[in-house]
Amino acid sequence: MSTAAWVLGVDSGGSGLRIALATAGVEGGVTEGGVTQGGVRLVDSVVFGEPVRTGAGGIDAGHLLQRLVPAAEGLLGRAGADRLAAVAVGAAGMATLGGDLRATLPGALRRSLGVGRLALAADAVTAYAGALGQRPGAVVAAGTGLIALGTDLSGWRRADGWGHLLGDCGSGAWIGRAGLEAAMRAHDGRRGGSAALLARAEAVFGPPATLPGQLYPRADRPAVLASFAPEVARCGAAGDPVSVGILARAAGHIAEAAAAVCPPGEDLEVALTGGLFKMGDPLLLPLRAELAEHLPYARTVPAVGDPLDGALVVAAALAADTLRLPREPGMLDTTTPQPTDRT
Repeated sequence: MSTAAWVLGVDSGGSGLRIALATAGVEGGVTEGGVTQGGVRLVDSVVFGEPVRTGAGGIDAGHLLQRLVPAAEGLLGRAGADRLAAVAVGAAGMATLGGDLRATLPGALRRSLGVGRLALAADAVTAYAGALGQRPGAVVAAGTGLIALGTDLSGWRRADGWGHLLGDCGSGAWIGRAGLEAAMRAHDGRRGGSAALLARAEAVFGPPATLPGQLYPRADRPAVLASFAPEVARCGAAGDPVSVGILARAAGHIAEAAAAVCPPGEDLEVALTGGLFKMGDPLLLPLRAELAEHLPYARTVPAVGDPLDGALVVAAALAADTLRLPREPGMLDTTTPQPTDRT
């Protein structure tokens, strides 16, 4: 693009919905003034605390549109912008639950906002774009759950992200569950228990015998499990050997996922993004050692931005016809104007 254009980024996940308006085509790299990868400058944003509904048909496109269209119109009006060059929507569950979005959003956004260029991406893809931009490498996104995504720009490689029952190994839910298991072992007098973790479990949840009733009926069980992960980190920092061992195993799982998706090559980048890595040294120190062992040819780098930043990066690249990230059904789907379109 020879001049700056208006783009919209959307990040829809379990914690809510975020929508951001930015200008693309801004000269420069990452600066304190808000210019991110690809010359994208954030202008304004809207946050909804409640997540978009999902049902038997997957992510509810109608519910998303009820929020997205008025919010976009408000952002454009406040900025004095005339039209959007492109929109990118990153959503949790896009690969498996995004059928309604893919069928509905292109036509609906064309009619309501005049948008002809649209990207629909899995949230792991926007996390990747936010962390590394459009460079080859690998990203591990970890919070309550965990997924690793890598690319050599010809296709995507994915590892884990299978949920707390089948995977998400090394995630917050995994660490929290392992910590609570160790607490219950100590409560029973079995081997492998931790008195320190038992004390923290009692402080957080009350009598140990009540834990099954507090966990099993909950629809948000992974988040409840993950809420105990910081307690494991605190006990590990205080020298509890069981907690140290849990965090070491988590670090091994994370490094294995990164190694599974990182493309071959020299001096590739691996970025870590998500709330799990805010736990600090109790997790990061063993993780650095594991990454050095599993990926000696790669460099661990900080994530430049988050999934909302990534959605803006994708939207800007789509607007400029410079999108290099692989288009793949369920991972990154795009629509662009046909030659007869006026948008």
